[in-house]
Amino acid sequence: MGMPLQRPPLQPRSRLAHEAAKWAGSYNRFEEYNLALFKAFFQFGLDIGNKEILEQLAVDVGLDATDLSSALKKNIYTNEVVSDQEKAKRIGVRAVPAFAVDGQVIASGVQKASTLRNSLRLRRL
Repeated sequence: MGMPLQRPPLQPRSRLAHEAAKWAGSYNRFEEYNLALFKAFFQFGLDIGNKEILEQLAVDVGLDATDLSSALKKNIYTNEVVSDQEKAKRIGVRAVPAFAVDGQVIASGVQKASTLRNSLRLRRL
Protein backbone atom coordinates (compact mmCIF):
# COMPACT_ATOMS: atom_id res chain seq x y z
CA MET A 1 0.00 0.00 0.00
CA GLY A 2 2.99 2.25 0.26
CA MET A 3 2.25 3.59 3.72
CA PRO A 4 3.82 3.10 7.12
CA LEU A 5 1.75 0.95 9.47
CA GLN A 6 1.82 1.29 13.22
CA ARG A 7 -0.10 -0.29 16.03
CA PRO A 8 -3.14 1.89 16.68
CA PRO A 9 -3.57 3.30 20.20
CA LEU A 10 -7.09 1.85 20.45
CA GLN A 11 -9.11 -1.13 19.30
CA PRO A 12 -12.40 0.18 17.97
CA ARG A 13 -15.41 -1.90 17.05
CA SER A 14 -15.00 -1.95 13.29
CA ARG A 15 -18.36 -3.28 12.08
CA LEU A 16 -19.54 0.22 11.11
CA ALA A 17 -16.31 0.74 9.16
CA HIS A 18 -17.00 -2.46 7.22
CA GLU A 19 -20.56 -1.29 6.56
CA ALA A 20 -19.25 2.07 5.38
CA ALA A 21 -16.83 0.32 3.02
CA LYS A 22 -19.70 -1.76 1.59
CA TRP A 23 -21.67 1.47 1.14
CA ALA A 24 -18.72 3.09 -0.68
CA GLY A 25 -18.57 0.01 -2.89
CA SER A 26 -22.14 0.66 -3.98
CA TYR A 27 -20.75 3.85 -5.55
CA ASN A 28 -17.75 2.01 -7.04
CA ARG A 29 -15.46 3.69 -4.52
CA PHE A 30 -14.58 0.73 -2.29
CA GLU A 31 -10.85 0.84 -3.07
CA GLU A 32 -10.51 4.55 -2.27
CA TYR A 33 -12.62 4.34 0.87
CA ASN A 34 -10.91 1.19 2.12
CA LEU A 35 -7.50 2.81 1.68
CA ALA A 36 -8.75 5.86 3.59
CA LEU A 37 -9.94 3.54 6.39
CA PHE A 38 -6.58 1.77 6.56
CA LYS A 39 -4.72 5.07 6.70
CA ALA A 40 -7.08 6.50 9.31
CA PHE A 41 -6.66 3.48 11.56
CA PHE A 42 -3.17 2.14 10.96
CA GLN A 43 -1.35 5.36 10.12
CA PHE A 44 -3.17 7.98 12.20
CA GLY A 45 -4.72 5.87 14.99
CA LEU A 46 -8.24 7.23 14.45
CA ASP A 47 -11.33 5.49 15.84
CA ILE A 48 -12.91 3.96 12.74
CA GLY A 49 -15.87 2.86 14.84
CA ASN A 50 -16.86 6.52 15.16
CA LYS A 51 -19.59 7.58 12.70
CA GLU A 52 -18.26 11.12 12.39
CA ILE A 53 -14.84 9.85 11.34
CA LEU A 54 -16.43 7.49 8.82
CA GLU A 55 -18.49 10.36 7.42
CA GLN A 56 -15.40 12.58 7.11
CA LEU A 57 -13.58 9.81 5.26
CA ALA A 58 -16.54 9.63 2.87
CA VAL A 59 -16.19 13.34 2.17
CA ASP A 60 -12.43 12.95 1.77
CA VAL A 61 -12.97 10.46 -1.08
CA GLY A 62 -15.70 12.54 -2.72
CA LEU A 63 -18.81 10.83 -1.33
CA ASP A 64 -21.84 12.19 0.51
CA ALA A 65 -21.58 11.95 4.31
CA THR A 66 -25.33 12.38 4.76
CA ASP A 67 -26.01 9.40 2.52
CA LEU A 68 -23.53 7.29 4.48
CA SER A 69 -25.09 8.38 7.76
CA SER A 70 -28.51 7.33 6.48
CA ALA A 71 -27.23 3.93 5.31
CA LEU A 72 -25.61 3.28 8.69
CA LYS A 73 -28.74 4.31 10.61
CA LYS A 74 -30.88 2.03 8.45
CA ASN A 75 -28.43 -0.89 8.83
CA ILE A 76 -28.51 -1.41 5.06
CA TYR A 77 -25.21 -3.33 4.97
CA THR A 78 -25.30 -4.97 8.42
CA ASN A 79 -26.39 -8.42 7.23
CA GLU A 80 -23.70 -8.48 4.52
CA VAL A 81 -21.00 -7.53 7.01
CA VAL A 82 -22.18 -10.05 9.59
CA SER A 83 -22.11 -12.73 6.89
CA ASP A 84 -18.56 -11.70 5.93
CA GLN A 85 -17.51 -11.83 9.60
CA GLU A 86 -18.97 -15.32 9.99
CA LYS A 87 -17.09 -16.50 6.89
CA ALA A 88 -13.87 -14.95 8.19
CA LYS A 89 -14.32 -16.71 11.52
CA ARG A 90 -14.87 -20.05 9.74
CA ILE A 91 -11.56 -19.76 7.86
CA GLY A 92 -9.66 -18.72 10.99
CA VAL A 93 -9.40 -14.92 10.91
CA ARG A 94 -8.69 -13.76 14.47
CA ALA A 95 -7.11 -10.33 13.92
CA VAL A 96 -7.00 -7.51 11.38
CA PRO A 97 -5.63 -6.93 8.95
CA ALA A 98 -5.80 -10.55 7.87
CA PHE A 99 -4.40 -11.98 4.67
CA ALA A 100 -5.99 -15.07 3.15
CA VAL A 101 -5.23 -17.06 0.00
CA ASP A 102 -7.61 -19.69 -1.32
CA GLY A 103 -9.68 -19.56 1.86
CA GLN A 104 -6.69 -20.05 4.18
CA VAL A 105 -5.30 -17.38 6.49
CA ILE A 106 -1.60 -16.86 5.85
CA ALA A 107 -1.10 -13.93 8.25
CA SER A 108 -3.10 -12.04 10.87
CA GLY A 109 -2.44 -8.69 12.47
CA VAL A 110 0.02 -6.01 11.40
CA GLN A 111 2.93 -7.73 9.64
CA LYS A 112 6.20 -6.61 8.13
CA ALA A 113 6.23 -6.72 4.33
CA SER A 114 9.02 -9.32 4.47
CA THR A 115 6.84 -11.58 6.64
CA LEU A 116 3.99 -11.35 4.14
CA ARG A 117 6.34 -12.08 1.23
CA ASN A 118 7.72 -15.13 3.04
CA SER A 119 4.22 -16.37 3.87
CA LEU A 120 3.19 -16.05 0.22
CA ARG A 121 6.39 -17.72 -0.97
CA LEU A 122 5.82 -20.67 1.40
CA ARG A 123 2.20 -20.89 0.25
CA ARG A 124 3.34 -21.36 -3.37
CA LEU A 125 5.58 -24.32 -2.49
